[in-house]
Amino acid sequence: MEKKQKPGTPTLNNRKARHEYSIVESYEAGLVLTGTEIKSLRQGNANFGDSFAYIKKGEIWLKEFYIKPFEQGSYNNHEPRRERKLLLQRYEIRKIDRAVSQKGITLVPLRLYFKKGLAKLELGLARGKKKHDKRASIALKDSKREMEREMRGKK
Repeated sequence: MEKKQKPGTPTLNNRKARHEYSIVESYEAGLVLTGTEIKSLRQGNANFGDSFAYIKKGEIWLKEFYIKPFEQGSYNNHEPRRERKLLLQRYEIRKIDRAVSQKGITLVPLRLYFKKGLAKLELGLARGKKKHDKRASIALKDSKREMEREMRGKK
């Protein structure tokens, strides 16, 4: 059973990824960060934008993930869009590598959260959606929302 987070710790979700891709499988990865990066993340100053992960020499790297420079940081501040190494088990990396080598599968970040004081990133093996798939998922969300409204109104 997963522990609940403290009220002040932010969770950042990549809503664009869930809209653009259908998620096949997800993994939890640790992040290699500097001191000012973790302080900025705790304040919720990050943006997924067009970030993605890739495999290089048996390691997984996160690219284009924006972490705003820490306001109280001095000359020790970090580069906002630097590549960051992700920490996973070796067998997970091999499994991801086999999946990504298939056509149409990519590795996208889904969610950033804190677990026992450490920053964790939820990665998803994703397959791109076609335009009609996106329309269908939007229609499904709308119908669920309408049903919930009706159920609340009948009580």
